[in-house]
Amino acid sequence: MNDIPKIVIDFASLNFSTITPMIIAIVAALLILCIDLATKKLDKSFYLTLTVLALVIDLGFVLGFNSDARGFFDLLLIDGISVLAQAIIVIASIFFALLGFAKLRFQEFRYPEYFALYLFMIAGFQFMASSDSLILIFVALETSSLALYTLIAMHNRLNAIEAAIKYFTMGALTAAFFAFGSMILYAQTGSVELGQISQVLTQSGFENYFVILIAATFIIAALAFKLSLFPFHLWVADVYEGSTAALAGFISIVPKIAAFVVALRFFEIFIVSNDLFIQTILYTIVVLTMTIPNLIALLQNDIKRMLAYSSISNAGFAMGAILIGTNQATQALFLYWIMFFITNLGGFTMLWLNRTKDYSKESDHSMQKYAGLIKTSPKVAVLMSLFMLTLAGLPPFALFWGKLYLIGSAVNAGFMFLAFMMIINSAIAAYYYLKPVVYMFLKEPEDDITYLQNSTPIMKYLAIFCAILTIGSIFTIEPLLQIITYYTQISGF
Repeated sequence: MNDIPKIVIDFASLNFSTITPMIIAIVAALLILCIDLATKKLDKSFYLTLTVLALVIDLGFVLGFNSDARGFFDLLLIDGISVLAQAIIVIASIFFALLGFAKLRFQEFRYPEYFALYLFMIAGFQFMASSDSLILIFVALETSSLALYTLIAMHNRLNAIEAAIKYFTMGALTAAFFAFGSMILYAQTGSVELGQISQVLTQSGFENYFVILIAATFIIAALAFKLSLFPFHLWVADVYEGSTAALAGFISIVPKIAAFVVALRFFEIFIVSNDLFIQTILYTIVVLTMTIPNLIALLQNDIKRMLAYSSISNAGFAMGAILIGTNQATQALFLYWIMFFITNLGGFTMLWLNRTKDYSKESDHSMQKYAGLIKTSPKVAVLMSLFMLTLAGLPPFALFWGKLYLIGSAVNAGFMFLAFMMIINSAIAAYYYLKPVVYMFLKEPEDDITYLQNSTPIMKYLAIFCAILTIGSIFTIEPLLQIITYYTQISGF
């Protein structure tokens, strides 16, 4: 018995600062649950304020990180890409959390568990963006996904349950794909860290190439689901429709930036090695993801479903940066997604402001509801039109600069057909984004519609803030690019 070696863990070697931001989110979530056990008399605004405060502190530790990149048993990798992605995740989560200060009382906001799950989910996304270990990525992926399924189901409409079940069923299949692909890679390389997997595969000349392709295909399928890439995008419209506009906007931004970081680290193995087969698969997925949802969006008469298909197409645009694989493309990925976040936040905020609790209607976001809006509520019409035109990529608004830089990176890398498809799909998007604008400015209003039923001063200020950023984005592009370039270069991307 005395010969059994003792396991000694040096606390300093854990580099605890690498996990501090996630710990803050998790502790805040547990604190919310404990407070709820102690008293049931607190208003939702208390829990919402605590959630936002925890995320602000979380963001402070993310931006203030100044330590070794590796930590927590070598599972965490806090490089520049991680810091940048975590900052986007937390900032976006703060803004979408502020949409909880709605006027109408919806069922999910009555439960403190909603805010605890929200924080657990954010911590999961931060872990995804901060590791190159397939095991930790898998655990973080499932933690965040299970919380998100529950948040969707907590909404008080029947299609919310349907949406959560569809998302859960597809997500379970995705988890199996990711685990199976990771198992094969471990069997081939003896490691679950992407950096070591890349090194082993390169040194061996991709020995047993067919087996490696099988593993890569399973992981591609898993990441394609999380990023809503073709053909794993079929869940998106139903999930968005079953969620609140606030949560749908969140789903369109935050989970995807975490998945983009995982995809960036994983596909670098094959892009750097000029693997023609993987590049061809990615090329096909990117082009189809940009095009097919865009064509489906043309047929939509519901603004939320239209935005759902638009978000799929935009994910295809961003995925094109990973396919290109240059430094400029990586910078374009983050610039594009930041611009998309600002614009989508504004668009979904406007939908959330106009949310009602009329259960007699099948859809609360049909285009007909906004007919003649310029006559009944001019300010709302102008703001909504601004966000629609920005999502269409019209200059000089925010998303235009993201698309311009992304297309430029494709041209500079010699991906001329990809750049051509990006331009064509931008033109298609411009057409269907003009549909709600036409309804608002050229149609006659309905008499029984009341707008801004769900608005509060905080939400109005948030919509105006997004509009200011959208219009003034030309002055923020250069500083943003400098920040993005700094963080991507220190990560080697």
